[in-house]
Amino acid sequence: MGRDHVVAIAGRIGVVASVALNLAALAFYLHGRIFGAGEKEAGKKMKKAAAVAPSSGKPPVSPDSTINLDHGDPTMFEAFWRGTMGEHATLVIPGWQTMSYFSDVGNLCWFLEPGFEREVRRLHRLVGNAAAEGYHVLVGTGSMQLFQAALYALSPPADAAPISVVSPVPFYSSYPAVTDFLKSGRYRWAGDANTFEGDEYIELVCSPSNPDGGIREAVLKSKSGKAIHDLAYYWPQYTPITHMLAHDIMLFTVSKCTGHAGTRIGWALVKDREVAKKMNMFLELNTIGVSKDSQLRAAKVLEAVADGYERQPADATGDASLLFHYARRQMMCRWRALRAAVAASGIFSLPDEVAGFCTFAKNTVSANPAFAWLRCDKEGVEDLEVFLRQHKIITRSGTRFGADPKVVRISMVDTDEAFGIFVDRLAAMK
Repeated sequence: MGRDHVVAIAGRIGVVASVALNLAALAFYLHGRIFGAGEKEAGKKMKKAAAVAPSSGKPPVSPDSTINLDHGDPTMFEAFWRGTMGEHATLVIPGWQTMSYFSDVGNLCWFLEPGFEREVRRLHRLVGNAAAEGYHVLVGTGSMQLFQAALYALSPPADAAPISVVSPVPFYSSYPAVTDFLKSGRYRWAGDANTFEGDEYIELVCSPSNPDGGIREAVLKSKSGKAIHDLAYYWPQYTPITHMLAHDIMLFTVSKCTGHAGTRIGWALVKDREVAKKMNMFLELNTIGVSKDSQLRAAKVLEAVADGYERQPADATGDASLLFHYARRQMMCRWRALRAAVAASGIFSLPDEVAGFCTFAKNTVSANPAFAWLRCDKEGVEDLEVFLRQHKIITRSGTRFGADPKVVRISMVDTDEAFGIFVDRLAAMK
């Protein structure tokens, strides 16, 4: 049999197979049109239900549960967003939207959604906690990615000695780990800013401080030194807004502002264009931008917060639509309960309560930090984290913050149920 004859037979077989497949497809299509409408509708409903089904999150607690207050997981805010404001923050993203890598090719941060930038600037104008005009806005996957980007942008060239990264004790426990995680030759963790000697450094200024809630300013004053201001908690529910800050690099996060930690969105206000360009380069190389879906959700949430204050004056009765007033009231109640539990126990102590005039609230208010810096004064208790774990309370040891083991950091923003069990147990300890 010749080669051409074999090719001809193969071609005919291919045509027959193609026709058979097309007929099968047509039969399947007609069956679906005639008999499958109900099945399709049921399928659509199932897909829709699956799309909106919430994640389980943390399991519920009972009086016998181990209470984990190690992380600053802001689930306290959930009750606010389950109220009337939840609908205002609801967002539907069509299937065709956010498909491109690019958001605004004319912007230095080309993956920054214009709507998110607009709402960031609007929120800072409303609260008055930071100057946004004249600053470049950068978006990150949480503020910790922006922290890493800032380290990269401020550090010397690769062929120079690594620059020292410092922060005053007690410093945020993640600073040392994140700084040294990649073992970069450009920078290295050098510990307590109070004991640092040298002119070349990057100082991390966390204010209000995580873990103790104190207001911080840069400790070191060298002209060649640089600072990154971590202002995650500089919002009215945690502290009086006393000044509109205007530092060179300021970091914020949706997580601690509105409670939407799972959205994983943070932003930086950066004064110098060249520094902003270097930070943006890090973000490009690290994750090729930041999720546009998350940015759109964060923009909708921030818009709802600002709209709430425009619809209802801040001095009106009720705070169902006023996030910062609602959250401040909740934090005040929690701190009052914690201080009462500490007094009832008699073996613990807390930092003194501080107050100041808040330009946002327009009156004198107390600070209600997102974390409690709890110390044990009981003789024989040398490690408070271990002591509380024996009572089924998980906290974070002071040693993680450069402090001593007789102190721990405790989250004040967990669920009402977890917080209630915690204070009851604390009050019973003698």
